[in-house]
Amino acid sequence: MTQVSCGYVLAMKIILAALLFVAPSAAAFAATTNSGPQPLGVFGDWTAASYGAGSAKACYAFTTAKTSDPALAGRGAVQLTVTQRKSAADEVTIAAGYTYPKTPTVTLTVGTTALDFYTQDQTAFTASGAAAISAFQAGATAVAKSSAPHGKTVTDTFSLTGFSGAYGALKKACP
Repeated sequence: MTQVSCGYVLAMKIILAALLFVAPSAAAFAATTNSGPQPLGVFGDWTAASYGAGSAKACYAFTTAKTSDPALAGRGAVQLTVTQRKSAADEVTIAAGYTYPKTPTVTLTVGTTALDFYTQDQTAFTASGAAAISAFQAGATAVAKSSAPHGKTVTDTFSLTGFSGAYGALKKACP
């Protein structure tokens, strides 16, 4: 081999080694900056999806209220959601579609199981996600009674049809 071709081969080896070193990092970066949620499936009245990758990946299953009484003007979407992350498993929330008053009460009842929630802005959180999951798997409906603006109490009813399938999909995607 000539000196020029040896230099060329050495340069190609360095470039190839650099590409092999950079490619996994680029792939990981691309995976964490995906354009949005990735569907995991629709299970009865529940939808499951994931977002992100690696340690930042979150998986969630949600359903919207089948009924809300009384109807509140300007109320946003009302959703019951279960989220899995490495940092927080079985996080159960209710998106109220309005900002909770200063001293709200939020109770979600499934069959004979009543679960209390605490609130922040428009979201209510349960302190016992495991108890909620267990109740959801055994129940048919979940009924949330919440303090609403102007001293009202709102009752939202959620279907639990398909919850077990959606929960299984999110646990599989975010173990």
